[in-house]
Amino acid sequence: MNFVECHEEPIHIPGYIQSFGYLIGIDAKSYTITFFSRNISDVFDIENAEQLFDKKITDFPECFQGIIESEIYASLDRFTRRKNETYFDKIIIKDKEYHFSVFRSDDHIFLEFEEVIINPNKRISNKYDNFYFIDDAQEIWDQLLGTLSKIIDYDRLMVYKFMMDGSGKVIAEKRKGNTDSYLGLHYPETDIPRQARELYLKKRKRIFSNVHSETVPILSRIKDSIDLTFTASRGMSPIHGQYIKNSGASSSFSVSIIIDNHLWGLVTCQNMEPKHIDLEDRVQAGIFTALASNAYSSFKSKKELNYRLELNERSSQLKAEFLKQNSLFDSLVQNKAEIKELPEADGLAIAFDEYIVTEGTAPQRDVLDKIIEWANENVKENIYVSRSFLKDHGDELGLDESTAGIIIYFIERSKNEMLIWFRKEFDEHINWAGNPEKKIEVFVQNGEEKQMVSPRTSFQLFTENIKGNSKRWNSGNISAVHAVRAVILETSHKQYTVIKRLNDELKKVNEELDSFSYTISHDLGTPLTVMKLNAQMLLNNLTDGSEKSRHKINAIIEEIDSMAEMMHDVLQLSRAKYSEIQLEGIKTDTMIHKISENAKITFESPGSEIIIRECPDVLADKTMLHQVFLNIINNAVKYSSHNEQPKVEIEGTEDGQTIIYRISDNGIGIPEEEKHKMFKIFNRLDNAKKFKGNGVGLSIVHRIMKRIGGDVTYESSEKGTSFILTFKKPYL
Repeated sequence: MNFVECHEEPIHIPGYIQSFGYLIGIDAKSYTITFFSRNISDVFDIENAEQLFDKKITDFPECFQGIIESEIYASLDRFTRRKNETYFDKIIIKDKEYHFSVFRSDDHIFLEFEEVIINPNKRISNKYDNFYFIDDAQEIWDQLLGTLSKIIDYDRLMVYKFMMDGSGKVIAEKRKGNTDSYLGLHYPETDIPRQARELYLKKRKRIFSNVHSETVPILSRIKDSIDLTFTASRGMSPIHGQYIKNSGASSSFSVSIIIDNHLWGLVTCQNMEPKHIDLEDRVQAGIFTALASNAYSSFKSKKELNYRLELNERSSQLKAEFLKQNSLFDSLVQNKAEIKELPEADGLAIAFDEYIVTEGTAPQRDVLDKIIEWANENVKENIYVSRSFLKDHGDELGLDESTAGIIIYFIERSKNEMLIWFRKEFDEHINWAGNPEKKIEVFVQNGEEKQMVSPRTSFQLFTENIKGNSKRWNSGNISAVHAVRAVILETSHKQYTVIKRLNDELKKVNEELDSFSYTISHDLGTPLTVMKLNAQMLLNNLTDGSEKSRHKINAIIEEIDSMAEMMHDVLQLSRAKYSEIQLEGIKTDTMIHKISENAKITFESPGSEIIIRECPDVLADKTMLHQVFLNIINNAVKYSSHNEQPKVEIEGTEDGQTIIYRISDNGIGIPEEEKHKMFKIFNRLDNAKKFKGNGVGLSIVHRIMKRIGGDVTYESSEKGTSFILTFKKPYL
């Protein structure tokens, strides 16, 4: 048993027309008759219609006199050069006036006829531009229905707008007497399936004069089915016919609302009794609908322009605020309220690596972490938009009503930098014209049973409650997100340019400062040596035995030694930055043992236990490597020397293509609040001031490790400190 969905029904090739029309098809090259509706003998004096096949209209001058005398037929070649474009005329057949329409489709020319119907009650305005003076969307559609009602005079006229999911909603209505109101009701996508919407875009006026009348079959010599897309009297689908009957109507008429070349909606008209609308009136209804559509498009464009101007103004203000800050993160945080408001969101989260700052109604940190992880794994585009995020991922991510709608914008995916806007759950109720659920019925076609979606039998109000969605993000909201993105990109570039210029200036100043430091350290060495020798001579030649004088001279010598040590360290720091390096595989065992023994002597800590385990070779510069181990091991011995049982452990291990040395002590440790000072020059920790030093050693280590392609980090607690040195493995 075959199943036929509504969108599978071939409604453009029904094989029949409605009874108000008459149709003749001729070959576009030979002008011979190839098909016709069976009812043409009711209009033309033809005893045997079969004799028309393969003959020309002109072969029957008496029967088709009205056609032959028509201006259109006389110049048929000129009027049918462009396909699917219809031309109209009026002809007389048996003393009656008929509308005569001609168009070409594929390889055939269609000649269509219908009787002219006079409407003495028609009352319309000649002011076609009325719609353009209206500055309200609803008023435009209400005005259109008011105008059309004077032409069509049906019981119910509606403006039906297509939604994004293919469903529709009645947004305007004009009706007579006790006719039921459908205003505000929704209709499922299956009521006007995809192929029907495609036909409405091609043939923009459709009438079903009488759903109860018999259809008129088309007789043809063509093997293929005849495409009746552009035929005014094309027969309606039996499903559609039953649908109209179920609604209580007997006639229907619709005009397509086309905006920006898309099917935006329909003007849909229904009459309880059968009623045909004259072709001229249908054409005029199409003209007024096109005028209203253009007026609405103009209104929307004006509204969009005003919004764009306002958005540009707010973007300019936001950009100015961004440029006041020194970093993008600071710019975002300082302006988080405006960033949240631009796309009309309820909440905002700014994620920068491990930092997350929120504004408004946003989830807790643990939920935000899950959302960020989900986004990194599942979102491929830079901007992701959803109004059903809670419904789709609520259980998976532990979401609540604050995260029903979401917009995610990746600033820098590799750095885990993103903006996330949130919207609360919207208590959504949709009023349907009848239950939108599909019902399946069995019918027989060509001796074969088929299942088909049955048209609804009830149009009574049916309310559906939908959970898990937010209000829909509209195009303006998305434009606002793009505006924020543009501000970020522009200001980031400007901040980068400013930072680069400042870095270049700072680099130049540092180079000059390093050069000065090197010169001063070198040139002041001799004067300090002379000062120290003279002080020592004064001490040795002191004869008065004054302990006070001896103490002062010793203080001078100690200060000279401290100054000399500081200058030596500064000189080493400059060398670590500018001296040439030669990387090679270096054995470290002997170097580490020698430095360790000297450290116990230097810091007068013979009781220090120094445990030296594996010492694998490393890739480094020999002189600089010695400086690194000297500073780290000396610090370990020095800062643990006041412990009752001072202990230092040194061990190197291999990890892939790197060698990692860990040098640990049980010394004073590093307070958490002072860890940011560790590698800054001349910065000494508060708990280290009782130890001799100048705060240069770790700066030297940090600079050397960077130059030789390694790294230095540390771990610390109250029980001591471990420095981790990462070297490259020597080449084989």
